[in-house]
Amino acid sequence: MFSAAREGVPENAVRPSFISTFGMATTQASKLGLGVNKSVVCMYAKYQIVHISKLPLVVSFIASQDANTGHILSLEDQIDPILLDLNGVMIET
Repeated sequence: MFSAAREGVPENAVRPSFISTFGMATTQASKLGLGVNKSVVCMYAKYQIVHISKLPLVVSFIASQDANTGHILSLEDQIDPILLDLNGVMIET
């Protein structure tokens, strides 16, 4: 739908094919019998990606390896009102 990124973000991390793997990963993880995932955190050598599910939207944060993952996850409460508005627009179209 849209993206915003700073310079220096790894090119592979912002490709739609990479970001869309969240859906597949969460589907596979739900087969473990632990319920539906709200978020997935992927850690790499130099960066991390935090995916937060707000179906039909998925929000992906790409951060440095030393970023505070808990703080990123806590942003969910702050972005919820915005995402509710976006969900309403998506449902209408």
